[in-house]
Amino acid sequence: MDRWKEDYLDIVLVPIGLLLMFVYHLSLVYRYLKCPRTTIIGYENHNKGAWVERMYLLAAKDRGPAISVISSNITAATALSSICLVLSSIIGTWIGSSTSNTSSIFTNKLIYGSRTPSIVFIKFISILSCFLVAFACFVQTARYFVHANFLISMPNNDIPVACVVKEVIKGSNYWLTGIRSLFFATNLLLWIFGPIPMFCCSVIMVVVLVTVDRNTTPLHQYAPVGGSHGLFKKIDLGKKAVTDAFELHHRAHDENRSSA
Repeated sequence: MDRWKEDYLDIVLVPIGLLLMFVYHLSLVYRYLKCPRTTIIGYENHNKGAWVERMYLLAAKDRGPAISVISSNITAATALSSICLVLSSIIGTWIGSSTSNTSSIFTNKLIYGSRTPSIVFIKFISILSCFLVAFACFVQTARYFVHANFLISMPNNDIPVACVVKEVIKGSNYWLTGIRSLFFATNLLLWIFGPIPMFCCSVIMVVVLVTVDRNTTPLHQYAPVGGSHGLFKKIDLGKKAVTDAFELHHRAHDENRSSA
């Protein structure tokens, strides 16, 4: 009877914990699609889109800071994808070469919950799946940022700025998905120590994410890009007019001196 109660905890607490995480993230995606200004994702993507538009106003030779920022994101995504791949390889090797000594670590009596080999196998497969999803997302992140880097650094570029904004936003969304997969992997790692730590981690994580993902800062209304571009053109024309006037004055002064 006691043994049945321990197995019952895995059947009840683990699905409830995972359901909490899934329901929260589904509600987050819904809020992002319907009312993005209330989420930190929409707030960051709004600012990133404005950043790309401003960087696109500069000449290709002056876009070094933009290329540097995107390259740093590519480096971070590559590093995290490598870490996920290494962890996936370790877990896969552990599953493939499991022996009685290694499996006894996860069937210890100190773990309050099901300790059957099938449950231990499901734990490792679940964690492995999360790391593989995170790896795929970080690879896609690097791919979109690399493409955005090519577009921004292209001289005499007539590609619409919306295409570059789209690439940056897609890369950011894949980055966020990879991070959330690591959150799920952390949650499932605690399942190794029993369903109770896993359930407590799910509740605490959802409470923390509700606070972190909520945005209360109003979106800054940036000036239209066309207006700024027109202002820059006026400044350039003004500079050119002053330069021309100075050259004419200098030329007239030289002519007066020569005639004298």
